[in-house]
Amino acid sequence: MAGQDPALSTSHPFYDVARHGILQVAGDDHFGRRVVTFSCCRMPPSHELNHGRLLEYLKYTLDQYVKNDYTIVYFHYGLNSRNKPSLGWLQSAYKEFDRKYKKNLQALYVVHPTNFIRVLWNIFRPLISHKFGKKVTYVNCLSELREHLKCDQLLIPPEVLRYDEKLRSLHQGQPPPAAKTPPPRPPLPTQQFGVSLQYLRDKNHGELIPPVLRSTVTYLREKGLRTEGLFRRNYSGKIYNLGKPVNFDDYGDIHVPAVILKTFLRELPQPLLTFEAYEQILGITGVESSLRVGHCRQILRGLPEHNHAVLSYLMGFLHAVSRESIFNKMNSSNLACVFGLNLIWPSQGVSSLSALVPLNLFTELLIEYYEKVFVAQEAPSAAGAGKQGGPVAKGNAADRCAAGHATSIPPPSPPTAARRHR
Repeated sequence: MAGQDPALSTSHPFYDVARHGILQVAGDDHFGRRVVTFSCCRMPPSHELNHGRLLEYLKYTLDQYVKNDYTIVYFHYGLNSRNKPSLGWLQSAYKEFDRKYKKNLQALYVVHPTNFIRVLWNIFRPLISHKFGKKVTYVNCLSELREHLKCDQLLIPPEVLRYDEKLRSLHQGQPPPAAKTPPPRPPLPTQQFGVSLQYLRDKNHGELIPPVLRSTVTYLREKGLRTEGLFRRNYSGKIYNLGKPVNFDDYGDIHVPAVILKTFLRELPQPLLTFEAYEQILGITGVESSLRVGHCRQILRGLPEHNHAVLSYLMGFLHAVSRESIFNKMNSSNLACVFGLNLIWPSQGVSSLSALVPLNLFTELLIEYYEKVFVAQEAPSAAGAGKQGGPVAKGNAADRCAAGHATSIPPPSPPTAARRHR
């Protein structure tokens, strides 16, 4: 099986890259030459992988073998828009691999090539020597690769094996095999994205609010509340997952911490509102308008205490953002359109278009009525609070999102400190 080498130590100089199992050295070809494999399916999303470090790791590994003849097998399956390096990186990588690396490279096998590979080859053709080009062989299936290599010695990722089997089944007119989920990879000791709230709590001495969330919210509270279009824009740079302190002032762009905040929520293994609450939240549109705030409170009572604390912290911040909507144009409805699908999604598949209406409405209620939803204890008159506060009309959050309009919502009274008690 492909994956992390069980003997790999966290003291490895490139542990942050090597742990993914992207690069493997195993087996020989029919001429006795060492084989190095590169598996795209093992590459995590770009914000979790420093591609500069990946390039250094490639050179570090190849330096151990380039004095003798060697072969590279490139498994293309698994490269997608989320983990694909930029064309600029590919160009600089080719230039980095000078004659020392190319001289003794005897063969480069590209397994399961796509049109993207062929287009890429045409783009880089002026940079590639004719001699090097003759070393490249396209391999459409693993059975073809076996004609050149001892495949039983290679560490071929299970994902590649299944994809190859699927291609063969389709070619033979048979239904493809059922997909299997690969085992999760162990997190980095300092990993901040893609790990559970409990993992982050354990790594941060019991602190409930994850460091990424606290640092981005603190920075945006101080410097970004009046930034027009906050959370609307994307950031084209890389977000590295090394767990090191970040000085957002170095980026010169207030939208960087905003994107990091959204990415952190989206990369949680389980949504902050949990899979269990998904169906309950979808039912919010069927609740009478005056009762919706109370219904939100009821749903949140079922959350784990840790999730509730983090959600309260986040909603308090978004409530503060909405109060500055005259400047930033981000009222509770607009914020709900941005954050709804980052807070909740189904355990299987993706949310349907029809699900956007209740998901965004629920998120808008949490932001707009933050004080009433996250109140410490419900006051005796709270039963009529919904009628006095007037929750938004049925379905309006998602309807406004779909229409692309930002309605003006009067800012509510300043938020009070609210903590959950049981």
